[in-house]
Amino acid sequence: MIDPIAFRLGPISVHWYGIIIAAAVLLAGALGAGEARRRGENPEHGWSMLLPVLVLGVIGARIYHVIHQWDYYAANPALIPQVWLGGLAITGAVVGGMLGIWLYTRANKLSTLRWFDIFATAVLLGQAIGRLGNFANQELYGPPTDLPWGIPIDAAHRVGEWMNLQLYPVETARFHPLFAYEAILNLVGLGLILWISRRFAHRLYDGDVFLIYLMWYGVVRTYLETFRTQNWVIAGVPTAIWIGVGAFVLAGGLLLLRHLKGWGTPGAWMRRSDETDADAAPPDATAEAQPG
Repeated sequence: MIDPIAFRLGPISVHWYGIIIAAAVLLAGALGAGEARRRGENPEHGWSMLLPVLVLGVIGARIYHVIHQWDYYAANPALIPQVWLGGLAITGAVVGGMLGIWLYTRANKLSTLRWFDIFATAVLLGQAIGRLGNFANQELYGPPTDLPWGIPIDAAHRVGEWMNLQLYPVETARFHPLFAYEAILNLVGLGLILWISRRFAHRLYDGDVFLIYLMWYGVVRTYLETFRTQNWVIAGVPTAIWIGVGAFVLAGGLLLLRHLKGWGTPGAWMRRSDETDADAAPPDATAEAQPG
C-alpha cells in the first residue's frame, strides 16, 4: 500500500492517480501520432483532437461509474466531479472518446474510421499504463488469493464480506490485482493489434483495427468481471459482461460481414499513400521533351 498523494504544493495535493493518467495520455498520444504518420495522416490532427476526446472520454467514464455506484453518489453528490479520487469506467470512456473523434473528423473532413483505428492502438497503451493508478487508489482488485503476487488492501477500501477483518486481516490478507491482469492483457492485445495491422495491412479496411480492439477488450473485460463483486447487474448478469459479450459478438459479426460484402477498400490508406508518393515523384528522366 502506498500513499495516494505523491506530493503537496501548499494546499494542493497532487495524486499519483493524476500523474499516472497524465503519463498514460502522453505516451498513448505519442504512439497514436506514430500510427497516424504511418497511415499517411497528419499527426497534428491527432494532438488537436486529443483534448475533445479526453474531455468527452472522462465525462463518459465518470457518468458510467456514477450510474454504477448511484446509491453512494446520490448520498455524496459533492464527490461526483472528484475524478482524481478514482472511479473512471473504461466503457464510458470509449463511448465518449468515440464521440469526440467523430465530431472532430466530421468537422475537419477526415476519415472517422481511419482515426478510430489510430486511436484504438493508443487506447490500449493508455489503458495499460492508466491501470497502475488503480494500485495507488487501492481499487479494481479481486477476491482473496494465496498467489505470490496478491496485494494488500486496507480496511477503508474493502467491500462486501472482505470488510470482515477477523476473517481477512489487513496484515495477512492478499487480493487478486485485477488492474495488473488487465494491464498485462492490454499490452498483449496491443502487440497483437500492431502485428495484425502490419501483417495484413493490404487486406484490412479502415475501421477493422477498431473492431478487433472491441473484440479483444470485450473478452478481457468479460473474463475479469467474473472476479468482481458488487457488480452493476442486469437480469442477474453483471452489466460489464453484457457489454463485453455484446462488443465481441457485434464487432466480430460486423468485421466478418463487411469483408464478405466488400464494404470497404482493402489497404485504403496504403493506396492513398502510394498515390501521394507517385504525385510527388520527380518526372522520369527518359520522358524529356522532344524538340519541335
